[in-house]
Amino acid sequence: MQRIFVPTINDTPSDYFELFSIWQQICSSQAGVVFDFANCNFLRPNAVAFLGGATRSAQRAGISVAFDWKTVRSHVMVNLCQNGFAYAFGHGQTPWSGHSIPYREDSVAAPNPIADYLTDQWLGQGWINISEALRDAIVGRVWEIYANSFEHAQSPVGVFSCGQHFKVANELILTVVDFGTGIPSKVREYLNSLQIDPRTLGIPSSALMRWAFKPGNTTTRSTVPRGLGLDFLKQFVRLNKGSLEVYSEDCHAVIDGNGENYTDLPVKFAGTTVQIKLICDARFYRLSSEPSKNG
Repeated sequence: MQRIFVPTINDTPSDYFELFSIWQQICSSQAGVVFDFANCNFLRPNAVAFLGGATRSAQRAGISVAFDWKTVRSHVMVNLCQNGFAYAFGHGQTPWSGHSIPYREDSVAAPNPIADYLTDQWLGQGWINISEALRDAIVGRVWEIYANSFEHAQSPVGVFSCGQHFKVANELILTVVDFGTGIPSKVREYLNSLQIDPRTLGIPSSALMRWAFKPGNTTTRSTVPRGLGLDFLKQFVRLNKGSLEVYSEDCHAVIDGNGENYTDLPVKFAGTTVQIKLICDARFYRLSSEPSKNG
């Protein structure tokens, strides 16, 4: 079997390029792969969700995948056991509650279990001071990310999630990954079908991603509007001084306090990763229509 060395993975563009390279190595393997973590000192939630989805995608394609747990450093292993990733892939240790938002696999669009996960495991732990109404509104928008993965991306292995509360950095992270059709391709296909512009095939991915992020734009043919569900999230992460990042195909989008930036990349991953980073500050967040705590 081909041994793939998983490095330390954070969440800069170069770290995502490492993940995409791992996926390419898996896809080109002829004899199966085994993950070796000897060079890994840390894995962010994006890496956990991505490696889980990559493994399930490989297995569905008939590629054997194994984990060399003996190579995992103790502090990395504690995290992989706590969030349930290790248990999902054959390690005997059952997960436990802590600062992880558990690793999760969703093979079908099941709104209630996913909403419960987002409510109870992500926003309901008290790490961020938020009203119930705002929490539910955010959960509804993040559910749209899952719904779009199932409806538009049509990932054959579903959607993968993981998160983490980083106490020292005061960050609350959630990552959602699918291995289906990327956002630029779906937008290009949709615009081309409408014959809006015969030059659609030549539009760069960054412009197509920008189109997808624009409020009101949608590629669904349903009578019920469904875009990416991100406009409300964009407003909130800016207020919170957090960020929203999306990698899809050969494009990277980031929304934060500095605005919106869409960049074409030199590498390509056919699916989509979405990461929401919230800051766990002392502020109390609520909808503008809600009364304040003092009145």
